[in-house]
Amino acid sequence: MGRRLRPGLTGEWQVNGRSRVIDFEDVIRLDLRYQQNWSFRYDLKLILQTLAVIFSKRSGAS
Repeated sequence: MGRRLRPGLTGEWQVNGRSRVIDFEDVIRLDLRYQQNWSFRYDLKLILQTLAVIFSKRSGAS
């Protein structure tokens, strides 16, 4: 039985330019990369990147 990952508050798509990633296959590719690289350290990195995006002056959806 494979590991089951639950959806979270953030992810690769959210911190890697969600406004620029418009192709569904790219979104899936980012989700698969997350699943393949998952670790506590990786989650922590994504959380820190999310905070940086939130507090960035250029964080608006464009």
